[in-house]
Amino acid sequence: MHAGEYHNIPPAHTLDMRSTTVAPRGTATSLPSCMRSALPCSVRAVAAPSTRQPGRVPTGLASAGGVADGAAPRHRRAMVCRASSGSNGAPTRDKSTPSPENLAIWHRAEAVCFDVDCTITINDGLDLLAKFMGVGEECEKITNQAMNGSLDMGESLEQRLNIIKCTPADVKKFIKANPPKSRLTPGIVEFIKALKTRGIHVFLLTGGFREIMLPIAAHLGIPMENVFANRMLWQWDDETMEPTRLVGFDTSEPTSRNQGKPEAILQIRNQFPYNSVVMIGDGITDLEAVQVTGGADLFIGYGGVAERENVKAGADWYVNDWSVLQASLQKYKVVMIGSGAWACAAATLCSANVAAERGLDLFQEEIQMWTYQEQIDGKNLTDIINETHENPKYLPGTQLGNNVVANPDLLSAVADADVLILCAPHQFVRGICKTLAGKVKRGAIAVSLIKGMRVRSDGPQLISQMVTRSLGIDCSVLMGANIASGIAAQELSEATIGYNSYDNARLLQKLFQREYFGIALVRDVAGAEMCGTLKNIVALAAGMVDGLGLGANTKASIIRKGLDEMRRFSRALYPEISDGTFLESCGMADLIATCYGGRNRLVALEYTRAFQAGHPVTFAALEDSLLNGQKLQGVLTSNEVQEIIEIRKWEKEFPLFTTVHAIVNGTISPSNITHFMTKGSLPKAKAAHAATVAGAKKRGPVDLTFTVDELAEYATADPSASMLGLIQQIKSTETPAKHAE
Repeated sequence: MHAGEYHNIPPAHTLDMRSTTVAPRGTATSLPSCMRSALPCSVRAVAAPSTRQPGRVPTGLASAGGVADGAAPRHRRAMVCRASSGSNGAPTRDKSTPSPENLAIWHRAEAVCFDVDCTITINDGLDLLAKFMGVGEECEKITNQAMNGSLDMGESLEQRLNIIKCTPADVKKFIKANPPKSRLTPGIVEFIKALKTRGIHVFLLTGGFREIMLPIAAHLGIPMENVFANRMLWQWDDETMEPTRLVGFDTSEPTSRNQGKPEAILQIRNQFPYNSVVMIGDGITDLEAVQVTGGADLFIGYGGVAERENVKAGADWYVNDWSVLQASLQKYKVVMIGSGAWACAAATLCSANVAAERGLDLFQEEIQMWTYQEQIDGKNLTDIINETHENPKYLPGTQLGNNVVANPDLLSAVADADVLILCAPHQFVRGICKTLAGKVKRGAIAVSLIKGMRVRSDGPQLISQMVTRSLGIDCSVLMGANIASGIAAQELSEATIGYNSYDNARLLQKLFQREYFGIALVRDVAGAEMCGTLKNIVALAAGMVDGLGLGANTKASIIRKGLDEMRRFSRALYPEISDGTFLESCGMADLIATCYGGRNRLVALEYTRAFQAGHPVTFAALEDSLLNGQKLQGVLTSNEVQEIIEIRKWEKEFPLFTTVHAIVNGTISPSNITHFMTKGSLPKAKAAHAATVAGAKKRGPVDLTFTVDELAEYATADPSASMLGLIQQIKSTETPAKHAE
């Protein structure tokens, strides 16, 4: 780089030469005219053209369902310019209270753009730098002219930089002497935090300089790519390779001129599918944001530092305190879809957190809980819940919270809900989604607490995938060692939220996490959900071990092998799944808890005892007698998983899953649960004779019936009367042709 060459300098506190961009020679027009004429002929100006590359498309709560690629932004401003309120002689509305239309736009906001000087900060950054350099009063007069609209923005910047004449060292000293925390307006940190908590994305649009603004953005947690600001141009020394003297600013930045902020907002809209953008600021250049097509949909004037009458008159809404806007933020409506034991236990977490979060006004106080209507002692279950705040059938003795309202009408419960919690038996989810399709609020999010999957002709479908495809909304999952009675008793527990959108996951964490209920976040929806689904099959095996009276060694072997098959089966279907997910609460912890205390283990234990005693009972009968109306998930999941295993010929790869399936469908005795270790895998089944005692609804015939010789092989290792009786029964009906086969 030659002596006297100019370039824009990165933030003074984090100078990074990798971020510099050199424009072609001959771009001296990027400097103000007075500065260009003052440059020596050997000096050329180099300005970095705007190469803004915003980060990932936000997927927060408010941004779901955007504009199609290439479509024009949809917003309410249609006129190129509008007159200020009251300009036609009509009475001016009180701007301290928003109109219903403007409040609705505010509630729909997907992005909020802030001015910085005298809005986020208590002063103008360039004026403060001028004061630091000893020329404050002179610069402040020019600033006021620009803010009132009597001086062009570019001319204002040019005049002030001519007066300040700072060096890079001066900028560094200024930043150190004026840390961001000392410059912020009261309440702005909390307000921006409340916006971000709701998934609303924050941008800074300032006529100030990037070198001064980036430390403030970092303090507020706003990404650098969300900052639109001017850039200083510096003369560089050929020998030291350091910037030495301020010579101008980059006029290619939209914020360097009048009408620049609506231009910046248009750039934002072209990058992101926002349907509603709000601008907040104190000056005339901020008001311009709603006066030009492609700009903001709503302008909120801020007078907490300086009130400007022309800005106040033109604003849609005018405030002097951030707490006013924070109090007006939309509160999220939460609905629980399901009312079983786990749904009720989860509702206790949410109801307590909603009450605790009232200070932030994050959630609506009332939580709707869709409840399948049943009669309990002649009364509607919903009436009992709403009177006693307890579900006497599924979680007796546990207070759900006074703010939980049971509703038997699914569509009524879900109406206008922002957060949908799905916690119903997985075989009912498809019907629920069909009912809700097209009825869910745009921009809502979902979280599934359901463990199971659906097997289709084209492959498996997770519950989260079904919800997203049917309802068109983002769906996270919450899985973990979450036995309902333990949660209700406030025992120390933990769970894992698998997410696609981090913003949504953080919101859900606030909804569920308690001092006794910890939540970890993993960007692995499929991994977390597969863990929660497959562990029920292993729990059946653990229950069989307990029913046989086998010891801890055997049960530990079953659990270890089960975890191994869970991991390999999951990764075979979804290669992107992380191995680390299986070590989270949704994996190992949930597996252990379910194998020692879950309902699948309990029913399998009783099934095994009855079978060994010579009085087999179906799983369906045990479900009715033991679970008090709750549904057994393990048998159905085993059937679904085995369909996949059969189609893909994976029986030898997953001997434990295959063995459990054969047992629950009555093909072999529960005592064979340990034989997968010695046999390696069960023999391939034939379609001749099915001795099915599972009692579970199946989609079609599952080809898992064993021949007489194959059953006899297993009977040798298990000479129980019931197994021998089964063989004799099959022999008595076997045809000669079948024997010959």
